[in-house]
Amino acid sequence: MARGTGVESGLLSFRSTHALFHVLFMEKTFLKELNEDTISGVAYKNFKLKKSIVSRLANTGNATIGDLCEEMKLSTPKITNLLGELMRDSWVQEYGKVDSTGGRRPNQYGLAPDSGYFIGVDVRKFHINIGLSDLQKNLVKVAERVPYHLTNTPDSLEELCAFINDFIAGLPVPRQKILGAGINLSGRINYATGYSYSFFYFDEEPLSRIIESRVGIPVFLENDSRAMAYGEYCAGAVNGEKDVLFLNLDHGIGLGIVMNGQLYYGKSGFSGEFGHIPLFRNEIICHCGKKGCLETEASGWALTRMFREKIGQGSSSVLTGNKSLEEIQFEDIIAAANSDDMLAIELIGEIGENLGKGIALLINLFNPELVILGGSLAETEEYIRLPVKSAINKYSLSLVSNDTQLKMSKLGERAGVMGACLLVRNRLLTVV
Repeated sequence: MARGTGVESGLLSFRSTHALFHVLFMEKTFLKELNEDTISGVAYKNFKLKKSIVSRLANTGNATIGDLCEEMKLSTPKITNLLGELMRDSWVQEYGKVDSTGGRRPNQYGLAPDSGYFIGVDVRKFHINIGLSDLQKNLVKVAERVPYHLTNTPDSLEELCAFINDFIAGLPVPRQKILGAGINLSGRINYATGYSYSFFYFDEEPLSRIIESRVGIPVFLENDSRAMAYGEYCAGAVNGEKDVLFLNLDHGIGLGIVMNGQLYYGKSGFSGEFGHIPLFRNEIICHCGKKGCLETEASGWALTRMFREKIGQGSSSVLTGNKSLEEIQFEDIIAAANSDDMLAIELIGEIGENLGKGIALLINLFNPELVILGGSLAETEEYIRLPVKSAINKYSLSLVSNDTQLKMSKLGERAGVMGACLLVRNRLLTVV
């Protein structure tokens, strides 16, 4: 352990000397370096090394100088110098000494949580969830289920931008410390180019750039189900599993795929269109324009259609005394099921059976370690989980599914917000 211990006093001396140099000559801070693309030469090389240290501390946790020397294959003086600059800029701080069986105990270094922040915006059909996360995955401020109607119109886009600006204006942190915003939308998103092909595709310019020009901070788009999957993978129901399928059970059905610990995007970033597998022989036209999609028999909008049909045929429910057929919405049925409404529970069971058939197909294809049920339908817990599990047992190959766990989302409404924040963090800190 001696490798990282003999430099602690030198690091402290370096920090004080370097701080004076910074005041006299106005060196660029790490935050400024992150926000510009004109760095070159030695300065750029040092910036990439500092970025590697920050990324390592963000993803793996605290480390000693010896740990960083070994992992990055750099000398003790070089790591000491880089850490000193990051401490000067308040990105890294000391976290005490590590346990040691003998000799002088080395210090641990980790990220200062308040050195940078990320905004996550999870856009649903009838509401928005938005939150602010620090560098250590702590949600500093969250607003959930804020009313908003997602429509493919310029007015809906303007309302979304205004909402984000209002949230930023009310934050307890300086605007310059907000490093970026992740925005989740349903449908076909190309995260690499920033285009959305399902909503707000009004202009040749990428949607991410359009929103960025209105909110004044870097913006990254992501498919909502994929972001939720990443949130659960990093901070939710996943406990060491590397091959995970996340089902976003909402008005539609989305799928986020994690393979060997990495999000799977596919060639153009459009993977996960699970809801549009042609699994049924029916004449119901899906939102995609085709017939027989899984969504037509196993989604939130399918549940709403089935519920209204049953009421129209004379079935009773706690909702019939309060609302007309046209007024009954998906969220009302979820609430009714959680209040022991028998019609709602019965139809959710039917939805679960259909859904489980589709999940069995996924298990046979991917042989995952874990399947997570999330989204609004998952709020009914056992009412949806039990029929899904029964159908998986019925339709999947037992040799393939025996090692697959089925869990409910741990983060719930916050899965998308957390995933959006963490994806922005990763993209800004990734060393190319």
